[in-house]
Amino acid sequence: MEKRERFSSRLGFILISAGCAIGLGNVWRFPYITGQYGGAAFVLIYLLFLVILGMPIMVMEFAVGRASQKSAVRSFHVLEPKGSKWHLTGYAAMAGNYLLMMFYTTVGGWMLAYVLKMATGEFVGLSPEEVGNVFGNMLAQPGYMTAWMIVAVLIGFFVCSLGLQNGVERITKVMMSCLFIILLALCVRSVTLPGAEEGISFYLIPNFHRMLEAGIGEVVYAAMGQAFFTLSLGIGAMSIFGSYISKDRSLTGETVSICALDTIVALLAGLAIIPACFAFGIDAGQGPGLVFVTLPNVFNQMVGGQLWGTLFFVFMSFAALSTIIAVFENIISFAMDLWGWERKKAVVFNVILILILSMPCVLGFNIWSDFAPLGAGSTVQDLEDFIVSNNLLPLGSLLYLLFCTSRYGWGWDNFIAEADAGVGMKFPKAIRFYVSYILPLLILFIFITGWWQKFFA
Repeated sequence: MEKRERFSSRLGFILISAGCAIGLGNVWRFPYITGQYGGAAFVLIYLLFLVILGMPIMVMEFAVGRASQKSAVRSFHVLEPKGSKWHLTGYAAMAGNYLLMMFYTTVGGWMLAYVLKMATGEFVGLSPEEVGNVFGNMLAQPGYMTAWMIVAVLIGFFVCSLGLQNGVERITKVMMSCLFIILLALCVRSVTLPGAEEGISFYLIPNFHRMLEAGIGEVVYAAMGQAFFTLSLGIGAMSIFGSYISKDRSLTGETVSICALDTIVALLAGLAIIPACFAFGIDAGQGPGLVFVTLPNVFNQMVGGQLWGTLFFVFMSFAALSTIIAVFENIISFAMDLWGWERKKAVVFNVILILILSMPCVLGFNIWSDFAPLGAGSTVQDLEDFIVSNNLLPLGSLLYLLFCTSRYGWGWDNFIAEADAGVGMKFPKAIRFYVSYILPLLILFIFITGWWQKFFA
């Protein structure tokens, strides 16, 4: 049995886990749903749900990884009571990681493509309509999108091929540091624009009247969903990093650090985007098009916009790549755990597999655009995203939760012993009833509402 790889530092573990959680959901989705649901009031509700929904499950994922010293696909085999079927959860987690990468690699490719488009001045002098057409034209070109998707995949696997410490940890540290520096620069630029004050107050001063207009139920569900999805919980994407750390520090304390980093990035992304939108009279609640259509228009009107736009998409690319690298590390560890492969062999096998699996998403926007799996206007990407976000994440989280709290699973005492090993904040035992009985119901509510909104609302 070869020795389990280890992170070289605590900072490496925190930055990589945060990098996995800091995906496009933070920097893409958070600003626009904050814009849609009334600014600061929404942010407060979101933070509440992050603490009561996201954090306990993250501690549980880390605990399962650290106690088993395996990736998600094998961790349940090690910890489950003899004769039980918990290990099937591992295969669902594995499917979730592959499915996530089937569309995330394409979006990562878009971000990289836009770095080049911004840097070369492709948007300079274009009207708002023409800026929108640039994105549409990109989606219509399967060859162009495939090329950028391949670049995103190769960067991710190249980093993982260098090993845990020399590749994943070292490069993620640099990337995350750059991500913070660029983000801070973008925030300073955004809040100092003439006319940004209104956007700052919209974003930072709670306005409950605006929240009532959007509908309390709607706002609460959106905040709950965002808090839940931002941490990528439920497919074992976090448990692998638990398996790479020592028992020196308690898992609850580490989880607080990771969630804090994740939230700071989301809040700063909003501060970089929303005041700039207000300064130029653009609606910040514009949905996913905000990044590719709205913001290039904002940068067009800004002094030095080409530089700021390029920096913004470098930042977005780092956010995408930090998640891609983290999930690829998970995928490689599956092959190493299941079949005892060397890292290099696992990398080569998975490069080929991921490139093939990523093609339906690319083709779904052009050659296969007639295929609308979830109704008119939907794409292959929408289907893949729905399977992961609305099914595998909530149901996987529910299984991790039940596994750690039920006597038919790993059990509460084993979970607490693992979570509390080491120095630092301990898991609050007073919330045992809440995590055992109320939290599962909240997750089921998210799951059922997601289906309801998709097919019946």
